[in-house]
Amino acid sequence: MKGERELLFCAPKVLFLLAHKWTLKQSVKRIKHSVLQETLYRSVPFNMEAVEMTSLKRPHSEDDVANVDEIKRQKISEESSKTGSNSEQSVDVTEQPGKPLLEDKKDDIILNEEGEEEDNELEESDEEGDPESFADMMKHGLIELDVGITKFVSSHKGFSGILKERYSDFVVHEIGKDGHISHLDDFSVPVDDEDPSEEIFTVLSNEDKQHLEELQLFKNKETSVAIEVIEDTKEKRTIIHHAVKSLFPGLETKTEDRDGKKYIVAYHAAGKKALANPRKHSWPKSRGSYCHFVLYKENKDTMDAINVLSKFLRVKPNIFSYMGTKDKRAITVQEIAVLRITAQRLAHLNKCLMNFKLGNFSYKNHPLKLGELQGNHFTVVLRNITGTDDQVQQAMHSLREIGFINYYGMQRFGTTAVPTYQVGRAILQNNWNEVMDLILKPRPGAEKGYLVKCREEWAKTKDPAAALKKLPVKRCVEGQLLRGLSKYGLKNIVSAFGIIPRNNRLMYIHSYQSYIWNNMVSKRIEEYGLKAVSGDLVLKGGTAVHIEEADVDDYTIHDIVMPLPGFDVIYPKHKIGDAYKEMLSADNLDISNMRHKIRDYSLSGAYRKIIIRPQNVRWEVVAYDDPRIPLFNTDLDTLEGKPPPILATEGKFKALKMEFSLPPSTYATMAIREVLKMDTSIKKQTQLNTIWLR
Repeated sequence: MKGERELLFCAPKVLFLLAHKWTLKQSVKRIKHSVLQETLYRSVPFNMEAVEMTSLKRPHSEDDVANVDEIKRQKISEESSKTGSNSEQSVDVTEQPGKPLLEDKKDDIILNEEGEEEDNELEESDEEGDPESFADMMKHGLIELDVGITKFVSSHKGFSGILKERYSDFVVHEIGKDGHISHLDDFSVPVDDEDPSEEIFTVLSNEDKQHLEELQLFKNKETSVAIEVIEDTKEKRTIIHHAVKSLFPGLETKTEDRDGKKYIVAYHAAGKKALANPRKHSWPKSRGSYCHFVLYKENKDTMDAINVLSKFLRVKPNIFSYMGTKDKRAITVQEIAVLRITAQRLAHLNKCLMNFKLGNFSYKNHPLKLGELQGNHFTVVLRNITGTDDQVQQAMHSLREIGFINYYGMQRFGTTAVPTYQVGRAILQNNWNEVMDLILKPRPGAEKGYLVKCREEWAKTKDPAAALKKLPVKRCVEGQLLRGLSKYGLKNIVSAFGIIPRNNRLMYIHSYQSYIWNNMVSKRIEEYGLKAVSGDLVLKGGTAVHIEEADVDDYTIHDIVMPLPGFDVIYPKHKIGDAYKEMLSADNLDISNMRHKIRDYSLSGAYRKIIIRPQNVRWEVVAYDDPRIPLFNTDLDTLEGKPPPILATEGKFKALKMEFSLPPSTYATMAIREVLKMDTSIKKQTQLNTIWLR
């Protein structure tokens, strides 16, 4: 589920553009990516993964760049006189799962829900303001304290650093169910005598492919497409037959004579169902039905990547399967399985696509399932760190030996003035008018312009159809709810809300569970510290049991679990058990009756370890002079034979490169928070970034 993804501090372009526009006003309107790498990136605040981003604009002249540097120097000078020299809060930590703002700009293909290409430009605000306006808007956002994130387990002094100055500073490798870390290290294609020749990819013209795709997707009224055979030989006709059937699943072909010329005629054999069920009879029985491969992707989340792959393969996205989703602003490596698509055809995409590489192909008889992965291995670079060598060593030793509090990260709770947990609470309270109001009402803070207009229309008219017209993107939660209200009416909000995909609806109540859990864990650590006590919960064979007084010495803090509230869990037998009841009662919820009238919203609950100790923890401090150079090689670099980066012996900057493995549903945000001891919320980061800090 997207809300549970572990990639962290997010910095979407929409927020960046607002800060950029209001801070610079007329002095800088267009800034080159290469200059921004040095001057602007540290001003980007955190944000939630779900917000889209727009592209930056180029500068008019070098004078504009000079103005940026001058403004920056003035701001730093002013801030220094106000805040002193507290290095712990002098540089922001930024990460986002989005398109790179400042480096390696490539032509990305953005697909909407229908699989069509769409413009990834978001509407800029028309409003002007002073440099403080953006920070004022973000005052409505959450901070860690608001969602119960208050404690640390280590005793070292915090320091600052820049996370994801480049998206290549954050690399995630999936850990499969066998414990193997997925790597892209082989582009070879399994040899199969039954695979068609490479010529099938070039035998059809672009015009032929366009007509065939329109036929395959029922985009026109034609019932067939005829392709003239210029070189009329049996071999050539065979290649064309194979090309059509391989590249356009669901189409059949036949040869016809027309006016003395030979034509290959493509037509639908099985109607629209053929798109969802790739050709079975053409797949060798000796070969596994699923082609498994390793997907290496840069700056794309998993669903975006699958949408792109399915578009180029001309198949439905639902024939792909995977074990877990990966976020955008990173380099990620994970295993994917696809039904009856050859490795040869997949490998051909390496010649066509930017930001993707596919390899390590194999045929198997099973798909992949969500939740099968054991976790993820992270390689992270924190650039321009201010900590001393002793501070870094203390922080990393603590991370390895003690670990970090397994909080749900800030991206779990949203970024605007209406946290997702509030919607979840209203659902559990069966207060559907409030659910509708929380999702649709105007809210202070930075949002896309069209969402602001939609909310204003809703507040003014309470007309779902009129508000929906203000949304160019109808597939967002607001658009889906408005569509439901148009269909079922304002008196049937439950049915209208049900139009939203189930995972999105459940995200809200899971957010509420996470909110309760974070608060209770902070209270547990404050009350009893980092030791097991009588009444705590541990898991034995998957079943939670209470620790008895006589057995306390048999357990450590790493064994203790805490429940997410629900009807199928037990609670600690000490003060924290009572605290659960009190917190839920304050929200008009009964801890002993967590079943809902609507089955989907009944919470069974679960258990979660309160402390996570990362595995395979390694680190080194490296020096560098140029912030644009990579500080380690990726899988693709290694495959392409690139030499390791040459690092400075004594550079202008220091970076902390660290590696660690985490189990599923664990936030790397919180591990890095423990190292740096910095608040990860947008609000706090924006306060740091009202002026630009180096």
